[in-house]
Amino acid sequence: MDKNFNKGLRANIEYNNNVKANTDFLNNLKEKLPEFFADSGSFDLEKFKENLQGNNIDELSSGYRLDFIGKNYAKKQAGEKPTSVIVPEQVHNKKTENKNSENLFFTGDNLEVLRHLQQNYANSVDFIYIDPPYNTGSDGFVYPDKFEYNDDQLKSMFGLNEEELIRLKSIQGKSNHSAWLAFMYPRLYIAKKLLKDTGVIFISIDDNEQGNLKLLMDELFGEGSFLSTIIWERAYSPVNLKKHFSDSHDYLLVYAKNMNHLVSNGLPRSNEANARYSNPDHDPRGSWQSADLSVGPAVESNIYEIMTPSGRKVLPPNGYSWRLSKERFTEFVNEGRIWFGEDGDNVPRIKRFLSEVKQTVIPMSIWKHQDVGHSQSASQDLKKLFNGNSYFTYPKPIGLIKQTLQLYTQKDSIVLDFFAGSATTADAVMQLNVEDGGNRKYIMVQLDEQTKSNSTAFKDGYITIDQISRARIEKAAEKIKNENPKVAEEQDFGFKHYRVLQPKQEALDTIEFNSDIQLDMFDDMINVFSSESLDVPGHASGFDTILQTYMVSDNYKFDVPIKFVDFVGIELPYVNESRIYLISNDWTSRNTKALVNAIGKNELTVQTIVVYGYTIEMESIRELEIALNQLENKVNLQVRY
Repeated sequence: MDKNFNKGLRANIEYNNNVKANTDFLNNLKEKLPEFFADSGSFDLEKFKENLQGNNIDELSSGYRLDFIGKNYAKKQAGEKPTSVIVPEQVHNKKTENKNSENLFFTGDNLEVLRHLQQNYANSVDFIYIDPPYNTGSDGFVYPDKFEYNDDQLKSMFGLNEEELIRLKSIQGKSNHSAWLAFMYPRLYIAKKLLKDTGVIFISIDDNEQGNLKLLMDELFGEGSFLSTIIWERAYSPVNLKKHFSDSHDYLLVYAKNMNHLVSNGLPRSNEANARYSNPDHDPRGSWQSADLSVGPAVESNIYEIMTPSGRKVLPPNGYSWRLSKERFTEFVNEGRIWFGEDGDNVPRIKRFLSEVKQTVIPMSIWKHQDVGHSQSASQDLKKLFNGNSYFTYPKPIGLIKQTLQLYTQKDSIVLDFFAGSATTADAVMQLNVEDGGNRKYIMVQLDEQTKSNSTAFKDGYITIDQISRARIEKAAEKIKNENPKVAEEQDFGFKHYRVLQPKQEALDTIEFNSDIQLDMFDDMINVFSSESLDVPGHASGFDTILQTYMVSDNYKFDVPIKFVDFVGIELPYVNESRIYLISNDWTSRNTKALVNAIGKNELTVQTIVVYGYTIEMESIRELEIALNQLENKVNLQVRY
């Protein structure tokens, strides 16, 4: 029996206290290259260098790197485990349109959400789009972390002197470049872990942080994973109040998780491009377009005289030759692939048939507002959904996100946006699914940031940004269903909603006590995690919260099948036909006997039993352990605190 199992909140808190800037890096390195670690756990750098030299690499390459105040602290955050709980909004999730949905919406700090998701969605996400704060000074961004360690702890963690400590704490509540980089680093670090090897990430940004973001992404994803800096024309008319230049563009930085595995779908050919093809000679092969037969520089063997049907002799222009050899040209004439004009007297050209042309095109790196939309059109779309109000200053147009999705998603892809904002990404996923019959799923994350009390959103009843995000998804889904009634039943227009938040301080105080203390002195350690106790809506019981949090830590996704089994009056969740979670205030010997008998009689196949240790007396745990040890099939018993 493992009483100190590392997936309880207490264990995560203790783990985080010992995390250093390089902890996660070393853990990843040990997983990939265990042969370079000594028994003490230290990395054998000399052995590593010797192996490099054995491959004709004389020394480690030198180069530049990105440094900023708070970088080591950001690295520590990237390696920490979640200390929050996942509270399902039961009322919403049980609605007909949501109960079987595989779309997810999380309300909470996206760093904590990402820490949870890396447990059950590592290497699972196909596509990430984010629109983070631009740090313009007017977008409200300030570094949010409060450094919940005292000065001595910070000095010890990072080997800081007094001056360095002052510099680190200087980013608290600030919006400088270092603060923004320290904010973005751990989020992008974990995001990379979530992506499949075939995955890709698009990040919207403007000139204020574009250069820093490029350096940060080069460090986290690698320079070789850089795909493009797309320039998006977000405005189509100048702002005359500007003193020097009226900025009309933003950027999209695009990186692959692994360039060797990434495949682009290309973009569908436009109707305008197809309209350039016609069929003036009624060729049975369909519409075509003529292309120049001559090419330069000249190839001597391909310079020859051609006789047109009208009897005129033609040579290629000076310095050019024909694209085809003489023999190949004759074959093209016989196949009707050469066009001499309607009167047969023109310079010959090659017929390119639309049916033989690749039906996708490679995108250029400048995306015009006519093709993907602009900020004003995006605001208009929101106003149509919200009775004349958009609530967001610079929302992204659906066309922009749809074009990114068309390039790098398949019909069953998982799409993540952990700065959901106006939820354009979710809307774009639903629209694209209707257009191509896809079954893409989205995961949205949005902080429950307060709207301003004098704002239109607040006056309309939207107290937090995430409320607007979720309302937009629901309104957009209804609009799409009304416009496409035939596909409404085939598509997933719902979503499950979860809140990720920190337990109250009294619960944390209890969690941090040593497990040897008698726990009956504390209040109900199940109910403290109910939505009511945590002051959020949704009618989730403490049992619901604990179960959901445990299941995510055990790598179960949110659609895993759960069956409830009765053990003489107490129902326990039987997950994926392999694991039972014992979360109860009233467990007795009678229940233990029923559980063990069901396993012993092969009524249930159980590999692991997870016990919520705060509410089960130690004597009952020992009784369960002894009984399980007598079974023929071994059952792993884990007690969590």
